[in-house]
Amino acid sequence: MTEHEFHNPYTHGFARLAVAVPRNRVADPAFNTAETIRMYREAAADGAVLVAFPELGLSAYTCDDLFHQAVLLDACERALLEIAATSREIGAVAVVGLPFRVDHRLFNCAAVVADGRVLGILPKTYLPNYGEFYEARQFNGADTALSQEVVLGGERVPFGTDLLFKSRQMPLFKLHVEICEDVWVPIPPSSHAALAGATVLVNLSASNITIGKSDYRHRLVSLQSARCLAAYLYTSAGIGESTTDLAWDGQALIYEAGDMLAESERFSNRSHRIAADVDLERLSRERMRQNSFGTSVHKHKAVLAGWRTIEFELPVPAQVPHGLLRGVARFPYVPSDAATRDARCAEVFNIQVQSLVQRVEAAGIDKLVIGVSGGLDSTHALLVCAQAMDRLGKPRSDILGFTMPGFATTGRTLQQARRLMASIGCSAREIDIRPSCLQMLKDLGHPFAEGQPQYDIAFENVQAGERTSHLFRLANFHHGIVVGTGDLSELALGWCTYGVGDHMSHYNVNASVPKTLIKHLVHWVETRRILGDEGSKVLHDILATEVSPELIPPSEPAAGGDAAAQPGQRTEDTIGPYELQDFHLYYTLRYGFRPSKVAFLAQAAWGDRTRGSWPDELQTERNEYTLADIKRHLGTFLWRFFKTSQFKRSCVPNAPKVGSGGSLSPRGDWRAPSDSEATVWLADLERVPGG
Repeated sequence: MTEHEFHNPYTHGFARLAVAVPRNRVADPAFNTAETIRMYREAAADGAVLVAFPELGLSAYTCDDLFHQAVLLDACERALLEIAATSREIGAVAVVGLPFRVDHRLFNCAAVVADGRVLGILPKTYLPNYGEFYEARQFNGADTALSQEVVLGGERVPFGTDLLFKSRQMPLFKLHVEICEDVWVPIPPSSHAALAGATVLVNLSASNITIGKSDYRHRLVSLQSARCLAAYLYTSAGIGESTTDLAWDGQALIYEAGDMLAESERFSNRSHRIAADVDLERLSRERMRQNSFGTSVHKHKAVLAGWRTIEFELPVPAQVPHGLLRGVARFPYVPSDAATRDARCAEVFNIQVQSLVQRVEAAGIDKLVIGVSGGLDSTHALLVCAQAMDRLGKPRSDILGFTMPGFATTGRTLQQARRLMASIGCSAREIDIRPSCLQMLKDLGHPFAEGQPQYDIAFENVQAGERTSHLFRLANFHHGIVVGTGDLSELALGWCTYGVGDHMSHYNVNASVPKTLIKHLVHWVETRRILGDEGSKVLHDILATEVSPELIPPSEPAAGGDAAAQPGQRTEDTIGPYELQDFHLYYTLRYGFRPSKVAFLAQAAWGDRTRGSWPDELQTERNEYTLADIKRHLGTFLWRFFKTSQFKRSCVPNAPKVGSGGSLSPRGDWRAPSDSEATVWLADLERVPGG
């Protein structure tokens, strides 16, 4: 893959789609055609392969009984042929609206043009004839049509609502068009089109504006794109339509599987358009993943059997201006909007708390046993425990918190653990695990037991295992359960000590919560001052502490030392930055994207220092990563995720799933062999230039 190919969104399954709202004139096809062609050219020059225009845009929607004037209808047909001829040199699809005569009747139609010809004409199915609408006065509904072909400009052109348009160069690009009212009915034509294979649904609308209608359009388009697992492009009439009795706002929308990608300005007095890079691969993968979509296809096979597919040439643009034309969030697990983020944190926290409440009641136990390190994960798990006990009406003293300093515990984290447990009001106890660890190291014949500073994996895991061993026996002794603290990011990267380490517990409240989200959850509790002033202060200090397992001693003596010193061992030095690895995890786990596409998305999100990162109160700098950085860290992720860590995930404790981003439970979202290879993923990553 060349660098030029890598940076082209079309390489990674995207297609740039545009929606245009031209200024028009009522009953002036020549003016409307000229403006349509101008915007068509501009959108294609910006890399778009599809441009959608409003309903009856060549004539204007508000012609009323002028639609029955032959001279106007003739002019509209000539306008369509002019646009079709122009399309040969433009290299994109245009969808335009016009009144069109078939079998001595008039239809409100959408015409699809590309490659110098009219590919097909689709009539409107549902004609509104209520309120301010009386389309049945001028037009006939699609179901009344007899012909399946029409002759236009000496060529036979497919006609009907059962038409799909497929690009030969982009197999995932399959287009269907419906018109305005068609999406307002219980079962829109686009629903069947999606089941027939359409990934791009276009709605040519006029849609006058009334109070609240804009919000309703958003809901309609969002839900239809979500149900159909498709892109949905919506365009409506703007300036130039008659305001005799109606008003027009010219709203344009682009949605993808329920997510809004672009929205136009409204009430503009000039022509305007929007564009977005739609992820066609995402749509295809979602349909493949949700087998209920395939079941729906099967149940409607009789209806879909007669659909016609028109293939056409649609060259993939070699040059695409503006980079990737869509937002890519740096933190896919964490909403960027503050209000949405707070609501997400509240929901995640409640899911965790309610799940733990159920487990405590079902198990009939008295106590919760938890190891408290003074770090991020155990802090959040302890907060969940406290809220669960409150809901159960049990005293927080029934939470048995144990901090267990070892050879690498810093004074900072030890003090934070003590302060946190005091703020929570749980039962707090301190167990120095160094004597028991020394005994085990001596039994192993490990050099450290003889005073030699050998800090290998055995040295680390003796400490991790000793802590968990204590917790399980303490739970036995106090008739309790061990609450696990390890998070989703650690499971993905295999950053947990197997079996007798932090990999194991009786119930793990954090197992499907990624590290980036846990940081926000703790911050969310801090800002609400739920633990009072001192509690908020300790949470603030914990958030500012380096993520570390604290299993390798720092250069200075550990326990009881400088309470301001950071841990000497940094997790991210070994496994890469969590903020980037969580990004890689999301797109690998949630969508199954190939590594080269994940790298492309990561560069779009992380390659610019000026883009926002953590909220100001959580960040010390605005990070950016070069493509070489991304490639290196993604390589680490792929090796650990696919090759070395699945055996740990194959036997994890019970834990609640909290988000649609997925979990790694072998009983739920992720069922994989423990002895697979990472070869194909690493080979695809090598296709990424540089690094």
